[in-house]
Amino acid sequence: MPEKLPEALVDRFGRHVDYVRLSVTDRCDFRCVYCMPEDTRFVPRAEILALEELLALGRAFVALGVRRIRITGGEPLVRRDLPWLLERLARLPGLDELTLTTNGSRLAELAGALAAAGVGRLNVSLDSLRPERFAAITRVGKLERVLAGLEAARAAGFARIRINAVILKGRNEDEVLDLVDFARAQGFDIAFIEEMPLGAIRSHDRAESFYPSDRIRADIARRYPLIRSTAGTAGPARYDRMADSATRVGFISPHSHNFCEQCNRVRVTAQGRLLLCLGQEHSVDLRAILRDRPGDDGALQEAIVKALAIKPRGHDFQVGGEARIVRFMNHTGG
Repeated sequence: MPEKLPEALVDRFGRHVDYVRLSVTDRCDFRCVYCMPEDTRFVPRAEILALEELLALGRAFVALGVRRIRITGGEPLVRRDLPWLLERLARLPGLDELTLTTNGSRLAELAGALAAAGVGRLNVSLDSLRPERFAAITRVGKLERVLAGLEAARAAGFARIRINAVILKGRNEDEVLDLVDFARAQGFDIAFIEEMPLGAIRSHDRAESFYPSDRIRADIARRYPLIRSTAGTAGPARYDRMADSATRVGFISPHSHNFCEQCNRVRVTAQGRLLLCLGQEHSVDLRAILRDRPGDDGALQEAIVKALAIKPRGHDFQVGGEARIVRFMNHTGG
């Protein structure tokens, strides 16, 4: 008889994995300076998982106790027929929450479809409120499209919308308070993110542009005293609140406040590679199982369970020097 699979995913350090980030594409319509090189090359489409394969992965993870799935990319909204997948994932018995991260460029057109499909929460990247600076950071993005997308998302009735802002010294650290004010005025949450050192980039020196979470917190506290919050999400953000606003201020600090001890997540790249850690290369090829043994949910679940044995204790990010992880963020899955 086949070995009985556990109902929960627990790694060798006792961490319960109940959250998976599922990338649906490595493609993106932006070229953000901290994410990828301007001349990036995307993988051949034949190597990207089909929507049916992504659904099979979601089904396998939920059967093993995963309760939250976040859809990422690249930019997930460039994936054709994405609502078909979202509708089916949202209906999986046992899934508590389906969320999505987007750059917002196509959100104005798709916000209603995302809400109707069952997406509960949105994270929207927004690194600057100045059109020219926004265009420089994204290389091709138009701020007005993202702002229109946020308005459409609000109108679509999402329970919570969070802005994600990567802060780089010398580029946008002077907008921290402007971004907080915007989030407060709009009723959004906001998370400030330290740059992830994935892939070798030429646009800036990561050591020189590093702006730590503690500096951001101090910048905000000059105008709004911050109160530590016990509230959180399934992800790595640590939240503060403000006495006069419902807006939560989150900090994702892979360098200055390592969050690995509480890691409850894994991610799957658009090519079907199960990454056990954002900042390490420990991985398992799930695409091979999906294509060699289609429909074999048991084999897929068994591979996922066994993969937990190689989930490392944590990442090994460094602010300066050569990038240790050669894959860029769009290939990793946000």
